[in-house]
Amino acid sequence: MSSLLGKRILIISHGHPDIKKGGAEVASYNMYKELYARGEDVFYLAQSPKPPHGGTSFSGHNGAREILFHTKIEDGFLFSNFVSRSLWKEFRDMLKMLKPNVIHLHHYVTLGIEIIEEIKRTLPDAKIILTLHEYLAICHNKGLMVKTNGDLCYQSSPRNCADCFVEKSPADFFLREKYIKRLFENVHTFISPSYFLKARYVEWGIEESRICVIENGQPVSSNIEPSFKEDSKKVRFAFFGQLNPNKGIELLLQAVNLLPLSVKENMTLEIHGANLTLQSSVFQDKISQLLDELSDIVFNQGPYEQSELPLLLSKVDWVVVPSNWWENSPMVIQEAFQQKVPVIASNIGGMAEKVTHGKDGLHFQARSVVDLSQTIIFAIKNPLIRKRLVNSIETPLSIKGIVDKHIELYA
Repeated sequence: MSSLLGKRILIISHGHPDIKKGGAEVASYNMYKELYARGEDVFYLAQSPKPPHGGTSFSGHNGAREILFHTKIEDGFLFSNFVSRSLWKEFRDMLKMLKPNVIHLHHYVTLGIEIIEEIKRTLPDAKIILTLHEYLAICHNKGLMVKTNGDLCYQSSPRNCADCFVEKSPADFFLREKYIKRLFENVHTFISPSYFLKARYVEWGIEESRICVIENGQPVSSNIEPSFKEDSKKVRFAFFGQLNPNKGIELLLQAVNLLPLSVKENMTLEIHGANLTLQSSVFQDKISQLLDELSDIVFNQGPYEQSELPLLLSKVDWVVVPSNWWENSPMVIQEAFQQKVPVIASNIGGMAEKVTHGKDGLHFQARSVVDLSQTIIFAIKNPLIRKRLVNSIETPLSIKGIVDKHIELYA
């Protein structure tokens, strides 16, 4: 394949959306598909948790340009893969064979953070770009910037981190930070999908000039007209996303349960999400109990494909994003805005940045069941507010516009 850009591009992800449908995985794959559609010389490499076939670390997927990398990290504290020959031997050989000019990493977790150094050693003239999708380099608690006692964390430090993880010392976290920052020195440009996340990494120590803010783009889809009548007696709310404690699904169900009966009679809530069975039994039991109690107005629709979103969104009045951590740039917000659906979101992090209160959505006090409940009541009792918000929603930048910005960096 001849490249219009004149460069070979390798996009690397910590998972393939055919296997794991996370926001970062979808974002990286959307970029690959758009670049390929333009005729660029691009390959897509994604980590796979499945065991390899025939002893090799790689296998093909959807054709020759999509490659699964069968590897894993040995040290979750450092995201390290330093003892695995899959990184130091097989991956190195693949780099020498492909010889990409630009390597765009959408992550290092599951792959091994040493992958950055291996790229630099093997292809010293290649440009390395890393998209930061959350706060994993800063925060050992799943990159959430949330303390292990559940409180929001406003600033990391070796001492603060050791208070959360008593089995580690401040020295352990000091050395962890130094190790990650040393490997990050090999990165030419960092990309942050939100200004909020960029600010956190600048505060942590990455030079501001090295981080570009570029949103995760959405594939272009035709706007589907709402499939219900505007004067419907029921106001339809919907949740889209992973069914885990951090996404706030429990908070949302508790807020709905708190509503007076007169309000519940005028609404429905659809839950579109996956991976509830991967959560703790305690969390599963809580969600199951709340769903049972609200079975007359809350409907658990299960997982969905991204291609189904336009139709699903055409059937709702509001999308609720109740995450109880800072978030970076939830893709569901862009997806909702693309279909002209206003969003009710927590007033922190990337959510507060992406949703402007009173313009294209409403904020509620993060983690507050009562305030979310009151915001839902406000939305139901003030139907003209929704119409005004719909008219002022700006269509988000499409994947085509996003890739244009990335190509400027690649060049």
